[in-house]
Formats: sequence, structure tokens, C-alpha cells
Amino acid sequence: MARRKAEPEEQKPRRRPRADRRPVRWLLRWTRRAVVFCLVMIATLILIYSKVNPPTTLTMLEERRQRGSVQHFWVSMDDIAPVMARSVVAAEDANFCRHWGFDVKAIKMAMADGAVRGASTLSQQVTKNVFLWQGRSWIRKVLEAGLTPLVELVWSKRRIVEVYLNVAEMGPGIFGVGAAAKAYFNTTPDRLTARQAAQLAAVLPDPKRRDPANPTQWLKKRAARIADGAATIAADGRAACFED
Repeated sequence: MARRKAEPEEQKPRRRPRADRRPVRWLLRWTRRAVVFCLVMIATLILIYSKVNPPTTLTMLEERRQRGSVQHFWVSMDDIAPVMARSVVAAEDANFCRHWGFDVKAIKMAMADGAVRGASTLSQQVTKNVFLWQGRSWIRKVLEAGLTPLVELVWSKRRIVEVYLNVAEMGPGIFGVGAAAKAYFNTTPDRLTARQAAQLAAVLPDPKRRDPANPTQWLKKRAARIADGAATIAADGRAACFED
């Protein structure tokens, strides 16, 4: 009996050689590693900067690149007039002592108004100023949202205010309350009056276009509101977390 001829096997489609996918896998793998490395480095810096003063920020470096130099020197919280700290809190984050990094009520109000300014806390601004960059990109916002609770967890409220007062831009190329007190009022941070402190706080968040030494009528009114706010948070206990 004649044997039936074996039918040829159906040819399967050839798979692309694995070597073709290796560059993509290599890129993804190293991208993940780079992201993890950056996050670990930032987390390490958050821990270090809880005790060690940040030497500079990306914003300062950019200003120095554009201008050639910036005015900045570090001042301990003990050498800053308490009214200055209360003024920036009153101006930027009146409920600073009552939240854990995000002011949910302020965020809801800002969303209802269709705006984002006014919802950013001091903790968020310090995170952005020290560890990230300026701008409105979603990537930065996501990183800021992820890192802010860690800053709140590791740093004291007093430390957050101290760092903010030393890295915030308070004029063109002027960073920190030490440089601002000297540049605008020819004084030291510990000698700032309530009026001077309020006028320095009033230039935030637009320091390049506002001059605390020669305030407009609008800026004077804003400074007066800030001075009232600083007195109010001192009276009702909302300054206790950074004055202890």
C-alpha cells in the first residue's frame, strides 16, 4: 500500500528578530532607571536640606546666566523679624499652619473661579523653587504634587518658611529677604518694620514688575491688607507653627 505523501506544514509568519526590539527595550529600561535615580536624588536632597541650606536654585542659576550675577545671601530664621515671616504667610498662604501641604479649600475656590493663582501653598512654592523649575508644565505640576507631602513630612513648618524667605525672588535678580532688605531699605532682615515687611511680601508673586521701595497706590493698598493679615494670624494662632 502506497504511503500518503506528507502534506507540507503550514508556514508560520516569521517573527521579527529579537535584536530589532533591543534598542527600544534598552531605552525604556534606562529611562526608568534615570527617573528612579532622579527621584531618589531629590528625596535625598529633601532630607539633607532639612538641616543644610540650599546653596542655589535653578531659578537663581538662570538669572545669573542672564544677568551675570544675582543678589543673594542666607539669613537664619532667628535673624529675620517675625513680622516678615507672618507677612509672607499672610500674603501667600494664610492657612499654612492648618494644612499638610495643599490647601484644599483654596484649590476648590480657585477652580470655581477658573484660576490657579492663589491655590499654591508655601510648601508647594518651596518645593518648586528648590527642587524643580519655573513654568506651568503638567510634568512639573505632577512632580510638585508628589514631592510636596514629602517636604511637609521631613521639614518642620518653621524650616519651610525659613527656606522660602531665603530663596523667593523679591526683585529682578534679588533673592531672599536678606538681599531684598538691603537692596530696597538698606537694612537687615531683623530690623524690618511691619510696613517694610508687608511691602516686601506685597511684591509676590510678581517681583520683577513691583518695587517695594517705590510702591504704586495699588501696591500700598495690597501691603496694608497684608499688614492687617499678618496681625490677624498672629492674634488667632495661625502663626504658631513657625514661631515656636
